[in-house]
Amino acid sequence: MAKLELRNVTKRFGEIIALNDVSFTVEDGEFFVLVGPNGSGKTTLLRVIAGLVEPDSGDVIIDGVKVNDLRPSQRGVRMVFQDYALYPHMKVYDERRFANLNFPLKVRKFLKEDIVKVMSNVARRVGVEKELYPRKPDQLSAGQKQKVAVGRALAIEPKIFVLDEPLSNLDPLGRLRVRDEIRRIHREIKATTLYVTHNLPEAMALGDRLAVVNRGAIQQIGPPREVYEKPANEFVSVFIHSFDLPVRPV
Repeated sequence: MAKLELRNVTKRFGEIIALNDVSFTVEDGEFFVLVGPNGSGKTTLLRVIAGLVEPDSGDVIIDGVKVNDLRPSQRGVRMVFQDYALYPHMKVYDERRFANLNFPLKVRKFLKEDIVKVMSNVARRVGVEKELYPRKPDQLSAGQKQKVAVGRALAIEPKIFVLDEPLSNLDPLGRLRVRDEIRRIHREIKATTLYVTHNLPEAMALGDRLAVVNRGAIQQIGPPREVYEKPANEFVSVFIHSFDLPVRPV
């Protein structure tokens, strides 16, 4: 687990300001949700935290250490991508060879017996059945791909666990089921978690706190009920109340 701080992070792509002086803190073990419309800068923010995009200015600090100059593999950040980013030519799991689930362990040259032990725990956490092990990604359903992607991210215990719209490819029933699984996994691993979505009911159900994002800037941060009942500005009010939803008790 780790505390995450962003200080005055700005990122431009040509004339487009993707992130505009973004600052916030995510506490150790917190489930923090970034919610906002498509194109608001949420994914860019995750990629900056993970080290996949370099900010033009500002700092990313993990556990009190500035990580701007660290490679993604050195930050302790594990990311689940919206499209899952599974290796199409690899099986779900093969204890003897590189496979989707054990790839991070094989790269780090873990011993075979340690890989087996870690994979047993990971498969249990995310619900990957052994019958899926010999399959390749094109033989999996969207829900099964999502589980494999989450499992791969958890193979190396993360300091920061980030998920970019991980439920967007699932049907409504699948979204509800996997949403509950993600919350359960968070409670079990206790990793500081950032979760991106444009789906407000999903954000309200999952988040300890929400950050509402628009045009690369944070509009409001707070517990779900507070954001819903006391929107900070007109944009937040219109965005929040465009959804018909019950508010999760706090």
